[in-house]
Amino acid sequence: MNFIIKFQRFMQGRYGVDNLSGFIFYIYMFLLIINIFVKSYILVILELLLLILIAFRTLSKKIYKRSNENKEFLKIVNKFKLKPKPKNTDEHIYKRCHHCGRILRLPIPEKKGIKHVKCPDCHKRNRFLILKCEKIEIIKNKK
Repeated sequence: MNFIIKFQRFMQGRYGVDNLSGFIFYIYMFLLIINIFVKSYILVILELLLLILIAFRTLSKKIYKRSNENKEFLKIVNKFKLKPKPKNTDEHIYKRCHHCGRILRLPIPEKKGIKHVKCPDCHKRNRFLILKCEKIEIIKNKK
């Protein structure tokens, strides 16, 4: 228990682990696995340098510099990250009724063709031509 308190006091004011240190650690592990099969002294030296770099970053008291390094690393990583396409949260299309002017909320249709929509205010039917599943175009309003 005493060791934990001493270690916590030692780490106060130090930078600690961040995304860049984690990435360097993954590179170290990759090189370690490669070195099992290749057995190269160059890889051993490279692994040692990576461990020293991780320890340096973790124990550094220059928090501002390490934080800026991590921000630059995250900027680079975010350029290469695959971002999911934003989902269409609103599954409706909005068109105006030409009789009364009310905005109609129409669901996105699944099939192409002609769709008839009755206005809830004036109770008149509107006719729409569906060219794509995302887009509705007005052909003619029935009177």
